[in-house]
Amino acid sequence: MIKQELRGLLQNVADEKITVNDALLQIKTEPFEDLGYARPDHNRGIRQGAAEVIYGEGKTAEQIAGIAASLREHGQKNILITHLDKEKADKLCSEIRIEYHKTARIGIIGKIHENRKGKIVIATGGTSDIFVAEEAALTAEFLGNNVVRLYDVGVAGIHRLFSQIEDIMSARTIIAIAGMEGALASVIGGLADCPVIAVPTSVGYGASFGGIAALLSMLNSCASGVSVVNIDNGFGAAYQA
Repeated sequence: MIKQELRGLLQNVADEKITVNDALLQIKTEPFEDLGYARPDHNRGIRQGAAEVIYGEGKTAEQIAGIAASLREHGQKNILITHLDKEKADKLCSEIRIEYHKTARIGIIGKIHENRKGKIVIATGGTSDIFVAEEAALTAEFLGNNVVRLYDVGVAGIHRLFSQIEDIMSARTIIAIAGMEGALASVIGGLADCPVIAVPTSVGYGASFGGIAALLSMLNSCASGVSVVNIDNGFGAAYQA
């Protein structure tokens, strides 16, 4: 919604031509902008509480730049771009000021939320899972959350996890990220009194089937309060958290 239209809508409310609830409904259902190759959803923040995020994979750098420009023109100052490879990020940097995080494959236009609240603990089974964990961590911080990173605390050396029990027990939400057999989520789920969001990763040898073994293990967890997102979906876990 352009500023002039929004101003007119608010003026109609002030003139009592429409009700506040009717105006709110119009704002929430205001349409997207059609760019031909994409339809940026400018009112998603009003409708859902968090603004639109750009998924970079499968898009060209030019398309990402165009979508970002449309979002910025409509008042979205901070933009998160996920699954962004370095080659596209380098191209974008020549047109837009962007902060690129290589491990997470995330680009940020604007800045991460400064006044963060709460406590989300992000734990990984191993160092090899950090690429998913960093996507989750940066997404959670971008959305206004405090994040505690507990990396390489898997069940192969479970004492490493137990040494961090204070963080586990004081978290508001925990994201447990693991490949192989995905046992970390069940162990944390049996310790914590908060929701645990499990993320299976594609890390593992042949019989892990690219993360399917961990996914099925996490789905069959006997620990109460464990929910599961898709393989390598750090963004989805953070958004849920």
